[in-house]
Amino acid sequence: MTAAMVLNVGGSAAERDAKLAHYAMAFVQLFNGGYHVITKVALNVGVNQLVFCVCRDLLALSILAPLAYFRERRIRPPMTRSLLLSFFFLGLAGVFGNQLLFLVGLTYTNPTYAAAIQPSIPVFTFLLAVMMGTERVNLMRIEGQTKVGGTLVCVLGAVFMVLFRGPVLLGDKDADFAMHNEISAKGQPEPTGWLVTGFLDLGFEQWHIGVLCLIGNCMCMATFIAIQAPVLKKYPANLSVAALSYFSGTVLMVTTAFFMVKEPLDWKLTQAEILAVVYAGVVASALNFGMLTWSNKIIGPALVALYNPLQPAASAFLSRIFLGSPIFLGSIVGGFFIILGLYMVTWASFRERKAMASGIGIVSHSARTSEPLKKNPVVSRIGQLFSGLGSSSMKSAD
Repeated sequence: MTAAMVLNVGGSAAERDAKLAHYAMAFVQLFNGGYHVITKVALNVGVNQLVFCVCRDLLALSILAPLAYFRERRIRPPMTRSLLLSFFFLGLAGVFGNQLLFLVGLTYTNPTYAAAIQPSIPVFTFLLAVMMGTERVNLMRIEGQTKVGGTLVCVLGAVFMVLFRGPVLLGDKDADFAMHNEISAKGQPEPTGWLVTGFLDLGFEQWHIGVLCLIGNCMCMATFIAIQAPVLKKYPANLSVAALSYFSGTVLMVTTAFFMVKEPLDWKLTQAEILAVVYAGVVASALNFGMLTWSNKIIGPALVALYNPLQPAASAFLSRIFLGSPIFLGSIVGGFFIILGLYMVTWASFRERKAMASGIGIVSHSARTSEPLKKNPVVSRIGQLFSGLGSSSMKSAD
């Protein structure tokens, strides 16, 4: 009876944490939508993209670092060389590569294409997590089939929202067209001209370079989410993981800006740009990064990434409120399928956790003791590396 009571208490606590993690990820995407609206105004003013990223990252780090130091100094495990390497890769992928590649890609393509390719993040994350062994899918069960189907429905809903507008249901279409032209007409600084010149010399066009950068941005974010999950197993201090990852990414961003930003006037920000930097650093970076890291620890990388398609819906909703942008039929239909896909995957994950707690034996995110995909030993060893398994463990696994 006592064991049953402990199991019930543990199960209810886990369910409560999972519910809070889902709420947190919904707010993360809502805050990201606000970030898109605010930076749209800042970019219209003409702020240097690298300067914006440096100020944003320094502000976020100044918040995350003290919080992590004082709140988790008693629970932080000792630092090792493998952990330092993991934090470097998390900063490289999730902060430096994610932010910079998106800005460069947006410069050489357009906002529509940039938004259309973002829903590929859940697909990349899902595949990486399965190959690394941090996410398990059994296609012979209804839960596994629902996970895969829900992921596809969610991604297709986001793509539909971006590519199909349809008639205007709320607002004035001409106002959105005028605002888009005003923002697009403002030329953006080119932060990586040397890199672009190299690709142009190889015969690439600017559009192709932008597409490659956007694909790289999505793969960076997917890699960050997938790698972070096994790191959190060995280093469960989630605020410290966020702070150390951001420290690595900020060092890389500051170093790049030091060599690439030539004009001293670029570092002078207007009042509107300062407000945008404050929101980006405090809310879109520090708060969102902390909630994303904690949620990744609770519900796993696949579900965390699956909330990314909510960004277009949140941006459309907030743009309507603050910028007067119209809401199209495609946004409503696409948003419906995004919510439907999220519900399908959440339902499947809940069934897996409930079955695991009942002793049925379905493998869930909290119990991943089986081997990663045997057909991909290279990715399997990468997953073992970031989860902190030693070489002896790898040899025994072979």
